[in-house]
Amino acid sequence: MEWRRMDVGVLLLFLVHLATALEVPLDLPQPPTITYQSPKDYIVDPRENIIIHCEAKGKPHPSFSWTRNGTHFDIENDPNVDMKPQSGTLVVDISRERVEHYEGVYQCTARNKHGTAVSHNIVVRQSRSPLWSKEKIKPIVVQEGVSLVLPCRPPAGLPPPIIFWMDNNFQKLPQSKRVSQSLNGDLYFSNVRREDTRNDYICYARFPHTQTIQQKQPITVRVLNLDEINDTMAAFYNDTDLFSEAPVDDRRPTFLIPSGSSSSKMVLRGDKLEMECIAEGLPTPHISWTKISGDLPSKRTSFLNYNKTLHIEDVSASDEGDYRCTAKNQFGSVHHTIHVMVKAAPYWIDVPPRNLVLAPGESGRLSCLASGTPKPTITWAMNGISIENSPKDLSRKVEDDIIIFTDVQPESSAVYQCNISNEYGYVLSNAFVNVLSEPPRVLTPPNKVYQIIKNHQALLDCSSFGSPMPKITWFKDSRSSILQEDPYILHDNGTLEIHIAQAQHNGKYTCVATNSLGIYENHVYLEVKEPTRILKQPEYKEVQRGRSVVFECTVKHDPSLIPTMTWLKDDGELPDDERLIVDSDSLTITDVTEDDAGVYTCIMNTTLDHDSATAKLTVVERPDPPTDLELTDQKKRSVQLTWTPGDEHNSPVQKFLIQYEDSLHHRGHWRNLTEVPGTKTTAHLKLSPHVHYTFRVLALNAVGFSNPSRPSRMYKTEPAAPDENPTGVQGFGTEHNNLVISWKPLTNLQSNGPGLHYRVMWRQKKVESEWNTVTVSNNSKFVVSGTPTFVPYEIKVRAVNDHGAGPDPAIAHGYSGEDLPVAAPENVHAVVRNSTLVEVFWDPVPAHLIRGNIKGYKVSYWRKHHYKHNPDHMEQDILVFSGNHTQGMLPGLHPFSLYLFNVRVYNGKGEGPRSVTQQFKTPEGVPGSPTSLIVTNSNLDSLTLEWSPPHDHNGHITGYTLKYQPVNNSNELGPVEELALAANETSVTLPNLKYSIRYKFYLNAKTGAGAGAAISQEAVIIREEGSTQSLHPIARSPPHGPPHKASPFGNISSMIGEDWALISWEYWGPEKNFSAQYRLNDSESEEDWNTEFVNGSQNITLKGLKGGLCYRVRLVALGHHDQEFHHSKELLVTLPAVASRQVDIATQGWFIGLMCAIALLILILLIICFIQRNKGGKYPVKEKEDAHTDPEFQPMKDDDCTFVEYSDNEDHKPLKGSRSPSNGTVKRDDSDDSLVDYGEGGDGQFNEDGSFIGQYSGKSASRDTAEGHESSEAPSPIKAMNSLNSFV
Repeated sequence: MEWRRMDVGVLLLFLVHLATALEVPLDLPQPPTITYQSPKDYIVDPRENIIIHCEAKGKPHPSFSWTRNGTHFDIENDPNVDMKPQSGTLVVDISRERVEHYEGVYQCTARNKHGTAVSHNIVVRQSRSPLWSKEKIKPIVVQEGVSLVLPCRPPAGLPPPIIFWMDNNFQKLPQSKRVSQSLNGDLYFSNVRREDTRNDYICYARFPHTQTIQQKQPITVRVLNLDEINDTMAAFYNDTDLFSEAPVDDRRPTFLIPSGSSSSKMVLRGDKLEMECIAEGLPTPHISWTKISGDLPSKRTSFLNYNKTLHIEDVSASDEGDYRCTAKNQFGSVHHTIHVMVKAAPYWIDVPPRNLVLAPGESGRLSCLASGTPKPTITWAMNGISIENSPKDLSRKVEDDIIIFTDVQPESSAVYQCNISNEYGYVLSNAFVNVLSEPPRVLTPPNKVYQIIKNHQALLDCSSFGSPMPKITWFKDSRSSILQEDPYILHDNGTLEIHIAQAQHNGKYTCVATNSLGIYENHVYLEVKEPTRILKQPEYKEVQRGRSVVFECTVKHDPSLIPTMTWLKDDGELPDDERLIVDSDSLTITDVTEDDAGVYTCIMNTTLDHDSATAKLTVVERPDPPTDLELTDQKKRSVQLTWTPGDEHNSPVQKFLIQYEDSLHHRGHWRNLTEVPGTKTTAHLKLSPHVHYTFRVLALNAVGFSNPSRPSRMYKTEPAAPDENPTGVQGFGTEHNNLVISWKPLTNLQSNGPGLHYRVMWRQKKVESEWNTVTVSNNSKFVVSGTPTFVPYEIKVRAVNDHGAGPDPAIAHGYSGEDLPVAAPENVHAVVRNSTLVEVFWDPVPAHLIRGNIKGYKVSYWRKHHYKHNPDHMEQDILVFSGNHTQGMLPGLHPFSLYLFNVRVYNGKGEGPRSVTQQFKTPEGVPGSPTSLIVTNSNLDSLTLEWSPPHDHNGHITGYTLKYQPVNNSNELGPVEELALAANETSVTLPNLKYSIRYKFYLNAKTGAGAGAAISQEAVIIREEGSTQSLHPIARSPPHGPPHKASPFGNISSMIGEDWALISWEYWGPEKNFSAQYRLNDSESEEDWNTEFVNGSQNITLKGLKGGLCYRVRLVALGHHDQEFHHSKELLVTLPAVASRQVDIATQGWFIGLMCAIALLILILLIICFIQRNKGGKYPVKEKEDAHTDPEFQPMKDDDCTFVEYSDNEDHKPLKGSRSPSNGTVKRDDSDDSLVDYGEGGDGQFNEDGSFIGQYSGKSASRDTAEGHESSEAPSPIKAMNSLNSFV
C-alpha cells in the first residue's frame, strides 16, 4: 500500500513537472505577470487593518494602479491608504475610518513598456457577528412519545456562524439517532422521553472570523405522561405551550424535514452536496439513502448525523439525479425524493492560457479553453483594454477562444486577458506574448545529482530558454549516441525520462540546448539506489501482562543512504516510557501492561524512500473472577446457578469450573462439581442429599484460571436413603479356611444421611443355602471363618442409613482361601531338539488336587555331568510356565552334557510336590573360540603363533584350522592361506612371510559337530633405524561377524614399542573416518583425552608415549563435520619400562657457567689477600702448607682477610640431580662429569681470565685415595674450589 501511494505521488509530481508554465528569466525583457493577489471574495476582520494583495514581476519592474467599484482609486490622495514599495499591495489603516468606507470591488493593474496585466475583481467585505435578538422563550411541556423541534434561528453573519447546542455547564448535549441537530441548527426529537426534561437547552453560534460566540436564551422542556399533564394543566395553562393532549401510541414514521414527498436542490460543480432527512416516529425510525438514477459515489460519499445527512464531496455533473431517503420502523416506512441539479461556474478545461515567447517572424497561438453550466461567454482584452478597442495588429487573429499569431515582430509583445463568465461566476487569466531573440541557456543547475530508487521513474531536468525555442538532445557518459530510444523518453519540455531506473543507468548525462543563435550544454548525474525493504516484519504478538515482548524489524537498505528507524503506536508517537526499548532492528516492551495493547508500526526512512510494516500486540491475562452468583429453581436434588462473567482480558473464556464446599462433612475443602462452556453463564447442578452446599465459579481462558468468585449463599439438602451401594465388592481367602469380604465404602456425599452402615450377605455357590447376613459399621471388610478350602461364594453388600436402605445390590463372586497343591505332575519326559534345546512334557494335575487358582508349572533342571570337565558341577536353573501348560522348552543348554529335571505345579498359596526326577543328554556342539592367540619369535620373514584350547569344548576337539592373509595400508585383504592343525597342537611357526607386511590370523577349533568361532590376531614387522623390532601383540576377541548395533567396532589390537603403539581395528559401519583417543589409565577427567585423526585406514601409530605407563585407548567413528557416531570399547595399552637416563647436573651449561663465575671471584679475592700479605712482610708458604695437611680448606680469620667457615651440613649435601652410592664413592657410571673431576686433578688449569679449562680431565688418584672412605656425600662445589689454593 505504501509503494502504491509513492507511485501515485511520483506520477502527480511528473504531471506537474511537465505542466509548468514557460518561465522567462528575469534578466530578459518581458511584460508583467501577476504572481499573487487576494481572493475574489475577501472577508476582513473589522478590528485589523485591511491588506489587499497584488504582486507582479516583469522586466522592467512593473508599476501598479487600482480601481475601486470600476473607477480609478486615487491612492495618493487618501491618507489612510498606502502602497508597499516595489509592490501593488494596499494597506488600509482603519484607525481613523470605519471599515464600511472601504468595502467594495477592487482591481489591480501592473504595467511596463511591454504590456499591462490586471488582477481579478477582489470583493472586500467586513466580517459581521450580530447579537441575538432579545426574546422571552416560554417553557415547553410535551407528552412523552411525541416529536419536538427546538428552533435556533441564529442571526445572519458573514461568514455564516457554526451552530452547536450545549447546557449551562458548557457541555455538549448528547445526540443520537433519536435526537439530532439539523443543518440549519435546529434540534430535532424523533420522540421525546422523560429524561429529555431539562431547563438548559442552549443554542450557541460561533463566528469564525471574529472568534466570538453568541448564545440564545435557554429553552425549558418538560416531558410528562398524560396523567401528569392533566394534573398540572391548570398550573401551566396561562404561560406554557402544551403539545399533543391525546395519548401517544407507537406509530409509523413521518418526515419532519423536508416536507412533502419530493423536493429539489441545486449545487455547483466542485462544491459539497448536503441533503438531510429527519423523521419522527415511535419507535425511532432508521434513515437510509439510495440514488434512484444510479449508484452513490462510494469514495466521495459519507453518511453523517446518524445517517440523517447524505454528504457528497467535490460534486461533478455525474452526481445530478434523483436521491431517495427512507425512514423505517417496525410499523412502516416513508420515502422522500430529492432532485439534484448540478450547475457549474466557469472552469478551465485543461489549464489557463500560457505565456507565449516567440522569435521575430515565428507563429503561435493563445488558447482559452473553459467550460461551465450554462455555457459561459468569452471576452478578450489586450493590456487591460477590450480587444475590439485595442490597436490593430495584422499578425493577430481572434477566433472565439483562440488568438492566432503569425510573423510576429518585437512590437507585437503584449499581455492578453481572457475572461470567461456565466451567471454563477467568472475566471480571468493573463498571458503575455513576448517577442525576443535570445541564444539558448539551460536553467537547470549544473552538475546536479539525481538520486533515484531502483525500479522507479527517473526524470532528469533540462529546463531551458531561448528564442527561437531551443532543441534539446541528451547524451550519456561518452556521448556516443543520442538518448532517444527505449528506455529513454524525451519530453517536450526537455526532461529525459527513464521509466524504470536500473543500476546500469548510473552515470553522467549531458543536456544540449541548440537554436539558430547558439548552443549550450549542461551536465547532471544520476545515482540509482537500492530500495529500502523490511526483510523480517514484526509479527502479531499475544503476551501476558507483566511479561516482555519483542517486535523485530530487520531492514535492508542502500549502504550510501542514512536510514532512520521510527516506531509508532496506533499511528502516533511511542509513549515516553523507559519500558519501551528501541534498538536498531527491534522494539522491546518490558513489564507489559494493558495500555501497551495496540498496533505497532516500524518505519524505515531514508532521504529517498521508506518502508513500513505493522503488527498488533494483544495483552492477555487470566480472566477476572465471576461475580453475582445467584441460586434459582431450587429443588431437593438440583439447583440453578447463574453468574456474571468477569473481564476476559482479550482472551475468550473457554469454560467455567464450578466447585462446591460441603460445610457439613468437609468444611474448608473445595471440590470440582462440573464444567460448562465459556459461552454459558448458567449451570443446572445435580445435588446429593444431606449436604450443606456453598458454590463458587472459576473462569478459564488461554492464560489460565481466574481467582475463585466469592462463594454463593449456602444451600442445604434434606437427608434420604442411599442411592447406591458400595463398589469393588470381592471375596478372597487369606487362610485355607476363611473368606474375606471387602468393598469400597461410600463417601459422605454418597451416604445421603446419618447412620451409614453396611448389610453384608454371603452364601456358597452351587449349593442350595440361605443367605448369611451381618451388619458392619465403620469398616470396609468382614472375615467369614470355617469355610471349606477354595470354594466359590456369592456375595452382596448393601448400604443402609437412618432414612432407609439402598437399592438391591448386585451379586459378586469370590473364593475361600487356597492351600498348597497335594499332587505332582505325572508322565514327565523330555525330547532333545538339538545340542542346546530340549522340550519337556507332563500331564496336568487335576484341579481338585491343586486346591487353588493354578498359576502355572515350574521346571527345575541342572547340569549333572560334563563328559570331560567339572563332573560334579550342580548349578540349578528354574523355568516358569504360567497357566495350565503341559509342555515347555528349555533353551540355552550346554552341548555334550547330562541334565536332570523335575516339574511341579504352583498356585496362589505356593508350590506342590516335585515330580519324579528325569534326565536327558545333549549331543555334541561346535566348540568355543580358543582362549588366547599370541605372536612370538617374530623375525624378518617368519613368526610363531601360540594358543590355548577353548574354554568350552562342547564335544571332542578333533583339530584346529588356521587361516591368515596379508593386509595393505588401505585395509584391503590379500589371498587367504589355510592350515589344518592337530588337536594336540598349541603352537605353529609360519615361515616365508613377507617383510614389513601386516598379517591377519584366524584360528578356530573343531568337533564332530563342526567348527567353532575363531579368534583373530594381527602382526607386522617394522624396521627402525636399520634394526628389526618385534612387536608385542595382544590377543583380540574373536570376530563373530558384525557386532551389536550399539558398537560396530571389532577385533581391536595393539602393537607397542618404547614410546609408541600401533592400534588396528575392524569396523562394519558405513563411516570412513576415525579418530583415536587416549589418556593415562589413572586419569578420570574427560578433558584429558588426546585425539589423533585417521582418514581412510583402520590403523594408527600413537607416538610420543612414555615408557612404563599404561594408557586407555578408544576409537571413534566420525560422520560429516567430525560428528562422533560410535565409540569402541576402551583398550588398555602398557608400554615397556625403559632404563632411566639420568641427567648429570655437571654437564648442564648453566651450572658450568655458575662454577666458572664462583672460581673467578675466589681467584680475585685470593690475589687481593696475597698482595696485602706481601705488603705486611714475608708469607711462610711452606709452613702454612705443612701445618695444614688436611686438604680441606680451613676457616680464615677476619683479621687476616680470610673467609668465614662453611658448615659441614652445607658442604656435605649432595647436589640437586646427583646420586651418591651407599659405599661412599662416586661412580663414574652415575655421573661421568661429576664435580670430583674438577677437584685436584693435575691437568686442571685456569686461563688468564680465570675461566676453567681442561674439564672432563679425569679424577686425581690422590683425591680418590684421600677421600674414598671419608665421606658418604658427593663433594660440594666449595670443596672442589678449595683444592685450587695450590694454584695461588
